[in-house]
Amino acid sequence: MTNLLLYLVVILLSLSSENLQPKEKSYQLIWSDECEQEGRAVDATKWFLETNAPNNGSWYNDELQHYTDRIDNAYVSEGSLKIIAKKEDYTYSGTTQGYTSARLNSKVSFTYGKVEVRAKLPQAQGTWPAIWTLGSNLETVGWPACGEIDIMEQLFEDFEMIQCAVHTPDTHGPDTVVKQVPVSNVTENFHVYGMEWTPEHLKFFVGDEHYFTYEPQVKTPENWPYFNDQYVLLNIAMGGALGGAIDPNFTQDQMEVDYVRVYQKK
Repeated sequence: MTNLLLYLVVILLSLSSENLQPKEKSYQLIWSDECEQEGRAVDATKWFLETNAPNNGSWYNDELQHYTDRIDNAYVSEGSLKIIAKKEDYTYSGTTQGYTSARLNSKVSFTYGKVEVRAKLPQAQGTWPAIWTLGSNLETVGWPACGEIDIMEQLFEDFEMIQCAVHTPDTHGPDTVVKQVPVSNVTENFHVYGMEWTPEHLKFFVGDEHYFTYEPQVKTPENWPYFNDQYVLLNIAMGGALGGAIDPNFTQDQMEVDYVRVYQKK
């Protein structure tokens, strides 16, 4: 009986390890947040909660929230990270906004690899959830020269339509490269939103479905600033370009994240 129990434990541990690996065996896990830590606070060894609004006390894209580092807006419970957008007046750096939320920046940065985030999206009109990356050289070269990769953004016109986007010096603003894809039950069920970044291409996935590739044939810093490290961001904005008009009856909503995983080739 003892030998049988030990055998079952070994099998379960093996299966758990395999679940952390992508289907392609050429990749290995280099960083993750499984959102299972004890207590309610976001893991400060893995995330920085950004609060300093860069646009004269506000955020870009006509967004209407302040980001905070309070547990009210981001916490872990029951095996998942909750990012909470709330209706409340909040003053930061002399500017008052009518909504609060959280913006998490990963403390890991990497060049080339895969990102997978298993998440359930908010359903309130006016929320703008996003899973994305930014170049770690943002402070020195600015945006969009640092490069931005939007792995998942939800559209206010249709909550079951999500998009990826690529922001570079050549492809930003009205020239942004965007691809939309329908995904069912995004507010009720978890889905895995993924991106693969190699020296040749960016590929975007929902689950196992590959739905878009960005692959300029001749790469320059203007169309491919992806030679340097990027870091992962998770947030919910309010209103703005993709959030749209906010429901006047809105009180709060959340994006729930089961895990965030970063892989690189062996």
